Parts: sequence; structure tokens; C-alpha cells
Amino acid sequence: MLPIIYSDEFLLHDTGSFHPERPQRLIAIVEALKEVPFANQLKWELPTPVANRDVMSWLQKVHTQEHIERVESIAKRGGGNLDGDTPVSAYSYDVGLLAVNAWLDGVDRVLATQDPAFVLARPPGHHAEPDRGMGFCLFSNAAIAACYALEQPDIKRVAILDWDVHHGNGTQNFVEHHPKLAYCSLHQSPCYPGTGYADERGEYKNVLNIPLPPGSAIAEYQRAFESEVMPFLSIYRPDLLIVSAGYDANADDPLARIDLQPHDFALFTEYCLKLTRRIVFGLEGGYDLATLAESVVATIEQCLV
Repeated sequence: MLPIIYSDEFLLHDTGSFHPERPQRLIAIVEALKEVPFANQLKWELPTPVANRDVMSWLQKVHTQEHIERVESIAKRGGGNLDGDTPVSAYSYDVGLLAVNAWLDGVDRVLATQDPAFVLARPPGHHAEPDRGMGFCLFSNAAIAACYALEQPDIKRVAILDWDVHHGNGTQNFVEHHPKLAYCSLHQSPCYPGTGYADERGEYKNVLNIPLPPGSAIAEYQRAFESEVMPFLSIYRPDLLIVSAGYDANADDPLARIDLQPHDFALFTEYCLKLTRRIVFGLEGGYDLATLAESVVATIEQCLV
């Protein structure tokens, strides 16, 4: 059984009409997973309620108190924007905390079972920097989950692999200064947010950025995995792998120009499973509903092989 950590409460983060990061993303994925032949191998689990865990203590390990309070304040007054791309609605602060909890639950499930789990939550997180949210992201879910994992027994090193088409500037911003964390990102360049250069290596040589030009397809990604990603992660030998699983590198996605197909993410997952089965997959981007759902299905199906 593969845990899927999900709640309908994630749909309450209201980004407004026509925003790419919309509740329908999760609805499309849930509907697809309910119909797959392996649906009886999925274990749907609600995230831990915010009242049942001191989620704030983990949030504060990555974000400034000023940023946390700003998101809360905007939500309390009925909504507003962190920047031109990142709306906050009345429920967004609470949903954001619940999303963090879901990622922490993902860590718990993986360490309990020694097998993968998928966190199906929103808002996404990899653009959120310690002192600000941006790029649709409120809180840095993957970085927070990595900090949480390091506090668990027998976890000494955690790696984050980010295959979202956009560079996870927020994740790198935190990880590059942490000796027990590593970050690897494959992303389109040039593209939003304009970060993630190949010469950025981190304070502890713990960062690997692989910028890929527009038009790149599976052949370029496969070469990158085999020549760079796998050697980097294998040398680092993480006790847990967290995947920032964005699916906006699909050819049909409206926000980028990479030419992957949904089944290509099964190959990415296969590479990860060769490294370890202790993997937390957490949703980041992906804005074409059909290919987003197909890609999540491909990822999860590979975990069940």
C-alpha cells in the first residue's frame, strides 16, 4: 500500500479566477487516482490536524517570524497578495500550515514503512524563501520536511531532488547553508525565477543545479540523471530522499517550454528508487490538468512495481 496524504481542505486555498495554481489541480489528480487499476493499492490518509502538532516550531526553523506573521495577517483580513503571482485568501494561512503538516506526515510514513509516500497538497513551496513567499508558494514545504527528518532517529543526511521545471530558489536558499542537507534541481533556463546557475555549489558543496535549455526532452534529462544527478546523490548517500515533484516540465504545460511526456516521470521515479525506497514525493507545480494527473499516476505506479 502506498500512502497518499490528502485533504479536501487543500482546495480552500483560493487563488482566484484563472490563476494557474488552482484547486482543480488536486481535483484532477484525485479523480485520476480513483480510476487507476491499482487504486486498491493506495492508502488515502488525512494530514495531521494543525492543532495536534507544534507545526509552528518547524516552520520557524526555515522562515522568519515576520514572514509567517505577514501571511497570517493577510489571511485574517480576508486576503491579499504576497506579490503579483502569490495570492493569499482567507483560508490560505491555515491551509498552508496543514500542507506543511502533510509533508511532515510524509516523512513519518516513509520512515515507518521504509517505502515511498506521496503528499498531495497545495499550496506548493519550493519558491518560498526564509523571509518571503513568491511564485505561488507560501511556506517552504520540502525544506521544512527535511529539517523535521533530521530530528528523527537514524537520519543524519537528507537530500532534496527538485524536478519541477522552475528552480526551487527557496529550497536552495535554505539548504545551501546546512551541512546535513543536499539539494539537486533540474530546471529550464532561462525561466522564472531566474536563479539556479550551474556554478552555485552551496557552502558545503551540497548543491547541484542542472539548467536545461527550452526544448529539452527526455534524452537530455536522462543524460543529466545518469551523468550528474545519480552520482551526486549516490556520493551524498542520503538517509531520506525528498522529491519536489513538479510536473510543469510536460510539453503541454502553459508555463514553460520543456518537452517531457507524463510517462517520463516514471523513469525519473525509477532512478530515485535505485537510490533508496525511503522517498517522500510532494507535489509542487504542474498546470495542465490532464498531463499533471497522468504524470502523478506514472510516478505512483512506478513506486508500486
